[in-house]
Amino acid sequence: MPECHTGSAHMACRSVSPKTKVITMPFSSSQTQSALSDRPRAQVLIIGAGINGIATFRDLALQGVDVALVEKDDYASGASAASSHMIHGGVRYLENGEFRLVKESVTERNSLLKIAPHYVKPLKTTIPIFSTFSGVMAAPLRFLTHKQGAKHVERGAMLIKIGMMIYDSFSRDGGTVPRHEFKGRTKALAALPFLNSGLKYTATYYDAAMHDPERLALDVLRDGLDAGPHARAVNYVEAVGMNDDGVLLRNSITGEEFRFQADVVVNTSGPWTDLTNNALGQPSTFMGGTKGSHVVLDNPELLTATGGGEIFFEHEDGRIVLIYPLKGRVLVGTTDLEHDMTQPARCTEDEIDYFFDLVANVFPTVAVDRSDIVFRYSGVRPLPRHDDEAPGFVSRDYRIESRPLPRTGAPDGTLLSLVGGKWTTFRALAENLSTDILKLLGVPRTVSTEGLAIGGGRDFPSTTAAHRVWVTAHGDEVGAGRATALLSRYGTRASEVINFLIDPIGPADAPLQHNAAYTRREIEFLAATESVGRLIDVLLRRTSMAFVGAVTTPLIEELAIVVAPVLGWDAARQAEEIEMARGILMDVHGVNLAPVS
Repeated sequence: MPECHTGSAHMACRSVSPKTKVITMPFSSSQTQSALSDRPRAQVLIIGAGINGIATFRDLALQGVDVALVEKDDYASGASAASSHMIHGGVRYLENGEFRLVKESVTERNSLLKIAPHYVKPLKTTIPIFSTFSGVMAAPLRFLTHKQGAKHVERGAMLIKIGMMIYDSFSRDGGTVPRHEFKGRTKALAALPFLNSGLKYTATYYDAAMHDPERLALDVLRDGLDAGPHARAVNYVEAVGMNDDGVLLRNSITGEEFRFQADVVVNTSGPWTDLTNNALGQPSTFMGGTKGSHVVLDNPELLTATGGGEIFFEHEDGRIVLIYPLKGRVLVGTTDLEHDMTQPARCTEDEIDYFFDLVANVFPTVAVDRSDIVFRYSGVRPLPRHDDEAPGFVSRDYRIESRPLPRTGAPDGTLLSLVGGKWTTFRALAENLSTDILKLLGVPRTVSTEGLAIGGGRDFPSTTAAHRVWVTAHGDEVGAGRATALLSRYGTRASEVINFLIDPIGPADAPLQHNAAYTRREIEFLAATESVGRLIDVLLRRTSMAFVGAVTTPLIEELAIVVAPVLGWDAARQAEEIEMARGILMDVHGVNLAPVS
């Protein structure tokens, strides 16, 4: 007989199949508000569950620290969801003199290729170059003043060659990618014939692509939750105030409020850091984030033109931009514009014109237009306040600000605010931030996350032979093709999904009617185990349906029907979630959707 525990946001079952296979659904991977309100105290409270907050949560949980994490929206739904999907060393940071950051970034890039191979893959990157000596005189001025100068000066082959040599030098220890190479015009156009024929050279090097950033964040979160009951995390809970009795938390969906006490409060809310501090009664002016937008294009000719690799180049305004293939689509970005954090970030029509102009500059024979856009998104980088410094020269490094917190009947606590940070360095940043927290608590570090595999990257088959063995071992019940697809989506945690799909106590599995790449039971698994609070979470972050342009109104309605019984939604809540999901996709991401039937 199966033993099941069900609730509004989680379900755990254990049963034995006819083949005596034990099927377990991880109870710890999905938590509700009661996980905090029933025990409203922890050593550490982290506010903001972007990748840096999540990684810090994981690091502390592994040390045995009593730690709680809250996020006002969904996990990794803010700045972490608006990245360029790159894990990179930051070759352009060399010009800013940020050698420490470049060294750390290259080291972490090489590490992530090993510890998260299910989501982080090598990315061949090509820079088209249109001059030989341009920029040699201007570069020292940019390095010293962090200003572009009155007139933009293109970076030529000599300057880029020097940068590539320095960049390669940071990869000598533990390097996992090839060194750069230069090609003259003839060989460059033979390799990438759609490139602008006016180029003189190309420089090719390797960084890494992050195929599913939100899913990688969920894996990091799950690692923390699996450390034990001392680690608690809840999405859709916002920090709205603070006094001597603790932080006032509010459920973003129900409006319910409760107090929570902690010795150390950590603000990792990214570009919202100042707004969070203001809400806590601790005003700050640390942040100066800039908006970056992207578009996802379904254009087979452009996809072919990329040659399977990223094109990374300098546009005529000096902005570094990129074009690269991802999930059968082409990602184009990004902008770097000042932004008011009290206003929503949106990809504007002017930005789209800018993207099409840069595509035409690099691939002049490839036609693109708005009908190719299947998804657009915009976010704000959590950069430090920079006053009159040009956005492109603002440091991408991070720092930690500390303040005392008065408490009733107890010694002062501490408020730590993270300023800066980026996807590539999340593990190292979390280790540094956690080390500071451990010192405040007087707790020794017992575990290092360096080299520690993340989630489904554990025992991931890295060779063709190993991949074949894994698929063969797990494909008996679901088929080799399905096992391969699930391994690609979840890494080795796909085995948990497969166990759920074949669980005899559940209904027979079947492909979704409106998206056959996914099945009903797979969606049920995500809803039951991954803290889904809203239907939009499934479309944007638990799957990549929206990113690749695979969402229709009938699909949204079908998903609501599948998710509702798992999460206890009635008909009114289903209708609300359908309308909310449609509204977000149309307004925020420019998706064209038919009316609800």
